[in-house]
This record gives sequence, structure tokens and C-alpha cells, in this order.
Amino acid sequence: MAKKTVLITGCSDGGMGAALAISFAEAGLYVYATARDVSKMSRLSHTSIEKIALDITSPESIAACVSTVPKLDILVNNAGSSYSMPITDLSIDSAKQLFDVNVWAQLAVTRAFLPLLLHSGGMVVNQTSVVAVAAVPFQSAYNASKAAMSMFSDCLRLELEPFGIKVIDLKTGAVATNLIRNQKTLTSLTLPSDSMYDPARDAVESAMRNDKMAGMGTAADEWAKEVAGDLLKKNPPLVIWRGYNAKIARLGTFFPYGMLDSTIKKMTGLDVVQERLRVT
Repeated sequence: MAKKTVLITGCSDGGMGAALAISFAEAGLYVYATARDVSKMSRLSHTSIEKIALDITSPESIAACVSTVPKLDILVNNAGSSYSMPITDLSIDSAKQLFDVNVWAQLAVTRAFLPLLLHSGGMVVNQTSVVAVAAVPFQSAYNASKAAMSMFSDCLRLELEPFGIKVIDLKTGAVATNLIRNQKTLTSLTLPSDSMYDPARDAVESAMRNDKMAGMGTAADEWAKEVAGDLLKKNPPLVIWRGYNAKIARLGTFFPYGMLDSTIKKMTGLDVVQERLRVT
């Protein structure tokens, strides 16, 4: 255990967490890779990777995971969920469940591992996404959850600084993983029958499925190597922008309000929706 250690949530095969686990292991760290179902990390095979079951929404599971980790230098809050729906058709219960996973569970995990991080003078890394700073149509609940976590992360950075703990905001752009496929499998991507968007149903549901983004993105292993390299610097950036379109999103924070609207509309298919609704 002389190696630096890192614990990563959400390491199921084919995701960013799994890619990051491999990159950290190859960089010489001892990695605790976690997921709700350990069997879904079958492709993670490395002598420096230990697999642990962790359901971040379960206090009991979090406590059990903490009890198996003797020391920790870096915590990466990577696990998350998604939900696509126009705001006018949003299920408040579904949105609350999304916040439970993407915000409150992240904070619960951080607080549980804080004693180990205090002892090591370690680091917390919060995976927030570029959509924390970019309004993406039909993804409002997801965007808002990431924006909320980004603000919690920034406040936590200041609050933990006196204790020698670094807090990093990882704003990731598109990465070629199974995220979009999982969203199609696990969440509803169908408009309700009485939706005001019904005249453009096919275009809206295509945007909800992120069809235009399918197959796009930085390769997961490339993204992971870049992120691991950033985090292992002597003085890592407080905000890390990596992944496809991350640079554009970063530049967008300096542009006049709404300047990227036309680009976002084309990327998401909202331009087609607008044209369809004008015709009807």
C-alpha cells in the first residue's frame, strides 16, 4: 500500500470510470474500482485494480465500501445517471431521482471518505460535464444536476482548502462510451401523448436520444489518459476540460449570452424542431 490510491465510482465496463481506472493503474496507482454490480466490471483486469461493490445511493453500501479501504489519496465521483425530456413534459419525480444520484449521492460518498482524505491530504474529483455551463435542449434536468454539482464542488474546494484537500471540477465533453446506449435502455425517451411538441415528435425524440451525437466523442482511453495526466500533476488545474467539444464549451463561457444558441440547436436537432413547428 505504498502506492498512491484512488477510488472511482461508476466503473462498469465500457464507461469513463473503467477507462480512468485502467489509466490510473498504468500510471502506478492502486485503484479501487467500484460499481453497483461487480460482475459488470468483468473487463477490468489489472494487478493494481481492486473491484468493490458500491451503490452510491445506499448509505449501507457506502459504509461497507469505506470499511474495506484502508487509505485513500484521490476520490473520483464519476457515477451518474441521465434523463431526457422537455421541461414542459418533465416528471418531477424522475428529476428528483436524477438529483439523488448526480448530486446528493456524490456528496454522501465524499463525506463518507473525508476522514481518509483528511489523513492523506488528498483530492476530490467531481465529474460534472460541460453541460453544467451549456444549455442543451431537452436535457434540462441533467444539465441542472451537473450545474448544481459544479457549484457544490467549487464551494467544497474553498471549504476544504484549509485542511489541505484539493477539489477538482472535471468538466467532460463527449466521450465515446456506452452512455448514450445505456440511456436508451434505462430511461424513457418517449414524449407523452399530450406533449406540446407532438407535431415534431420524431425530431424531438431523436434529440432526446442524442442521435446526432451517437458515435461521436473522444476515445475513452485517450480521454482517461489525459485526465489522469492532469490530475497527477504537482499542481492540477482546479477545472479540467477534456473530451470532444470541451474547448468550445469553455470558450462559450466567455462569449456573449446566447451566442452559441445556433450551434447548439444544430447539434441537438432543435433547428429541425423549430422549422417543423413553424410549418404546423
